[in-house]
Amino acid sequence: MNQGTTIFAQVLAFVDYESFRSCVRRYDGDQSIRRLSCWEQFLAMAFAQLTYRESLRDIVVSLNAHRPKLYHSGFRSLVKRSTLADANEGRDWRIYADFAKTLIDTARPLYADTDLGLDLDRSVFALDATTIDLCLALFPWAHFRRHKGGVKLHTMIDIQGAIPVFIDITDAKAGDAQVLDRIVFQPGSYVIMDRGFTDFLRLHRIHQSLSFFVIRAKSDLQFKRQQSHPIDKSTGLRSDQSILLTGKLTSQRYPDLLRRVSYHSEEMDKRLVFLTNDFLLPPLTVAALYRQRWHIELFFKWIKQHLRINRFFGTSPNSVKTQIWIAIAVYVLVAILKKRLGLHHTLYTILQILSTTLFEKTPVQLVFQRYDNAVGLTDPSKQLKLFEI
Repeated sequence: MNQGTTIFAQVLAFVDYESFRSCVRRYDGDQSIRRLSCWEQFLAMAFAQLTYRESLRDIVVSLNAHRPKLYHSGFRSLVKRSTLADANEGRDWRIYADFAKTLIDTARPLYADTDLGLDLDRSVFALDATTIDLCLALFPWAHFRRHKGGVKLHTMIDIQGAIPVFIDITDAKAGDAQVLDRIVFQPGSYVIMDRGFTDFLRLHRIHQSLSFFVIRAKSDLQFKRQQSHPIDKSTGLRSDQSILLTGKLTSQRYPDLLRRVSYHSEEMDKRLVFLTNDFLLPPLTVAALYRQRWHIELFFKWIKQHLRINRFFGTSPNSVKTQIWIAIAVYVLVAILKKRLGLHHTLYTILQILSTTLFEKTPVQLVFQRYDNAVGLTDPSKQLKLFEI
């Protein structure tokens, strides 16, 4: 890469600018705009994510401290606090949601060869939701509880690479299972869910879409055993059954056979019961599939710790959604950078290195080589995993 180009500009070179422009035109984002285009707004907010800025004033002061280098990073003029605030409040958040989705489409194939340790050649997704707390006095529209505000981030990630493939931001009071109505499931794929998504009418729709699910069963499940399959109890399995639901409503909502697998986890010293509509998988693989759900728990923990989605730069719903979607776009962009440059560093390490070197005019690969030389890393196999810090 050009040695006269800033690290920031080199990172942004992995963005398909024409795809971004298509998203802007779709929602007339730059119509009648004289200052701070949608692209410059994205740059400023991405800068805030990459360098851990705390407020709009912090963003503006930090950017303008690098004034001589801003033009070659994509800024056409100085960023002003009021202009950035107005952009976050008024520019349609769907611009950045659609753009993040184009980055996701780019990132997923890069991680397609990730080994999950499962004998499966199908896509595996984990679905869950997390609540982002908001101050009710500043965000009165986000009423959650009596003295608490929040929004809920419904997310489905591709286990290979922990890349989000579906995100929906709703009222914090929204039920988890409702999001199943808004997801188009990939035929032949597996989706892993916890008990909060137990809605047998919606699960039956997944079954009818020719997709598979693995979900924890609730303790009060009413069912009738149709057949028991042989198991090896020394592996932790306790039962593998074909069942029919017998509850007054559940039997109508899910009239087909279900598979019920009971497994005792020595690590947790707890018996776990799973339901699935796949009758061909080995029962241990069903349990192993559910264990992959921890990826989404780590994803939520990671983005809350390392991205700016707990402290917001505006108080309107549009501003909150804009910031969350740009944070997701930055996360995926760093994941693309990691693969395209063949970096063995964790996403956390990459973010930390970028945060301190963003306006250096050094080839980006040299920056990571310099880091490796400084800390004496010689064996990539000894590096921490994706989410470890």
